Amino acid sequence: MYTSQAPWRLRLGSAFRTVLACSIVGCTTLYGPESVRVFLRFPAFSYVATILIVSDATLGDALRGCWHVLYAIIQVMLPSMLLLRLIGPFGFSRGLAALVVALSSFLIALPGSTHLTAKRIAFGQIVIVYVGAVIQGTETGVIILPIHVATSTALGALASILAMLFPYPHLAYREARKVCRFYAENASHRFNLLVEAFCAKDNMAALNLITDARLFSKAGAKLLRSIKDKHEGVLWEKPWLRFLKPERSEPGEKLKEMNMPIQGMELALTTCSSFPVKMMDEELLGSVQTAKKQIALKLEQVMLSMPFDAATAPETKGEYTNRSSWTRKAISTNHEDLSPFFFLYCMELHQDGPESIVKDGEEAKAQESNQSKKQGKSRMKQILNFSCENLLFAIKCSLTLGLAVLFGLIYNKDNGYWSGITVAISFVTERQATFTVANARAQGTAMGSVYGILCCFMFKNHTDLRFLLLLPWIIFTTFLRHSRMYGESGGIAAVIGALLILGREDYGTPNEFAIARIAEVSIGLICFIAVEILMHPARSATLAKTELSRTLRALHDCFQIIGLYTNRKENSRELLRGKQKNLKYHARELQNFIAEAELEPDFWFLPFHRGCYNKLVGSIYKVADLLHFSIHQIGFLSQASQILGITWEEIQQHISNELEHLTHKTGSLSKCLDMVLLVKSTAEMEKQLQTEHVSHDLESGKSPNGALSTRLGSEENSILEIGNSFLQQTIGVSDKTEGNEVEEMLKSRMVLCLTGLGFCLNNLKREAMEIEKEIAELLKWENPTRHLNLHELLSKLNTT
Repeated sequence: MYTSQAPWRLRLGSAFRTVLACSIVGCTTLYGPESVRVFLRFPAFSYVATILIVSDATLGDALRGCWHVLYAIIQVMLPSMLLLRLIGPFGFSRGLAALVVALSSFLIALPGSTHLTAKRIAFGQIVIVYVGAVIQGTETGVIILPIHVATSTALGALASILAMLFPYPHLAYREARKVCRFYAENASHRFNLLVEAFCAKDNMAALNLITDARLFSKAGAKLLRSIKDKHEGVLWEKPWLRFLKPERSEPGEKLKEMNMPIQGMELALTTCSSFPVKMMDEELLGSVQTAKKQIALKLEQVMLSMPFDAATAPETKGEYTNRSSWTRKAISTNHEDLSPFFFLYCMELHQDGPESIVKDGEEAKAQESNQSKKQGKSRMKQILNFSCENLLFAIKCSLTLGLAVLFGLIYNKDNGYWSGITVAISFVTERQATFTVANARAQGTAMGSVYGILCCFMFKNHTDLRFLLLLPWIIFTTFLRHSRMYGESGGIAAVIGALLILGREDYGTPNEFAIARIAEVSIGLICFIAVEILMHPARSATLAKTELSRTLRALHDCFQIIGLYTNRKENSRELLRGKQKNLKYHARELQNFIAEAELEPDFWFLPFHRGCYNKLVGSIYKVADLLHFSIHQIGFLSQASQILGITWEEIQQHISNELEHLTHKTGSLSKCLDMVLLVKSTAEMEKQLQTEHVSHDLESGKSPNGALSTRLGSEENSILEIGNSFLQQTIGVSDKTEGNEVEEMLKSRMVLCLTGLGFCLNNLKREAMEIEKEIAELLKWENPTRHLNLHELLSKLNTT
């Protein structure tokens, strides 16, 4: 079972492997044969390469890291030898070295196919080679200097692989398999807790069980991320998996599918008004408990399956229970029964699998016929986006490294390496909290340097014992890397700061070296911050507002396409999947901007309203989950109604009306948010609204008083009507003339699916109300002097 102690064991294991790798580097560079040490002139970069590769790594990750090191060596060494031959080592000035570093880093950063680790190592090698040419001058060999840099880097990669082999191979495959089983067990516990909560006798017991299930849900999300992180390492250990079907090599996707019904069960329970559930009786309780055992057996078989070798989870043997008892109970007129119905619907999904029992062949063929065209267009868009992003990233790396090397050499020629190396190993392709990362790296460097100085002072007469003091520090910094205060940047800076003092010789007085290096690191970080601000002047809080508007537009598009799907428009299913992916993408981007804005200093700006944004993200993710279930339900109802000969148009009309309403609401909210973001003064906004309003009235001949109110807070009654209308539909379906056994089963499932769809549309409208409420609060917070009233703005926009 995955417990709270598991992260401690994992981090301790990672710490000891890092200790072993650094010990291999230290013993080789300090006590190795002279014939070997003569080629290891840059032991500091050996440590840097080791830390970049070995931290939280497996054997597969180390193999991949060695490939990145080899790729970086080839990229850097050959061009550097040519430049040193053409210009001559004695011809490198500070300015010329900075220019060459900037141009070389630009060329290395530009290709999008190169892995970030390879780029980081290559950046560091570039800095060492060309700064070394300035520092050493005529003593620099055209070939010897690049070879020394290459061998020092290779030592770090070799030490990383050796560390992964002792005391036994630390395989990514084994770790991923273990985490997959942890996740399946986690899902099983969550499922059992939710079923127990559904059958609870009082509110307190149900609430406690739901809380426990949420804790398991958070642990499960971490396990899924861990599986994704280990996937690439598995492919390096078993490269033949790359040629197999994607579903065989990516167990995380299968586990995500297994998680969706459980997530729906949790959502259903959180909306239940009271416990015990009113519809619960002995017959239903018995059916639920029987289904619980069978689903637990299915999850157990998933745990015992080989996640990277089996294409699909093994099928459970035996017959499922007869669920007619709970499908009959879906025939109800009580609005409060919608949540229990949806819970049972999710249990049925979990038991039978997420696929419908009927297929729409024509739609599948249409989807296949258009798939290649859509993929071609999407690939072209991705290429254009990636090329633009890669160009900006290359410019950022070039400017930062060039300036850091230039000012670092001007300040202190002998220690000019560190200003460039500091930023070279810290580049990321995506946005990051610039000030927070720079602050964590500066603090980590200072902490590691001070620790090294203190150790040198305490053991100044026993220099051979200094290296042993690195071992507890490496263990400590491994845990520091996972802390919220310092993170990966601060942890890596702390361990490297101590390694450069205690793990090397002949660098001068420790105190002077530490002070000089801290100053060089500060120069590099200043250049890093300046270029980041120049390349990305917009604050994360501003980007979060803009991304919120884009997310609302993506949500609006989803509702529009679902309406087409409900009306069975051609190719709507393929469009719908694309819009769903787009919504999830924007939701993740919004969440990233929120996390970055929380770490961003306020300066003279208003504090970031993280509580409001977090509630908005929570509602958007909940809407995305509800849309996932709604799409499945609409597809099933459409197909099942044709088989049973039930009139689909009436059900379709109810769905279309609610989707049209939601489409209108989200569109209005997005338009309003855009207007507030773009228009800077209240007078300008009022003038613009008045102009559009008058124009609309003259053309349509309607009075503005006839506009519909867009306030969702006054629509509680309409929410009840949604549930009641779908409950009435279940009565109509259940009254259909009885047929054979297959038709009866299909009809009972259709009844349950109708109640589930009523629940989803009900909660979609509730979440729309929550989104409007939070946006109203956000606009007031962001515009304290403009006296904005969201409901009035929406009403005016509705008439334009």
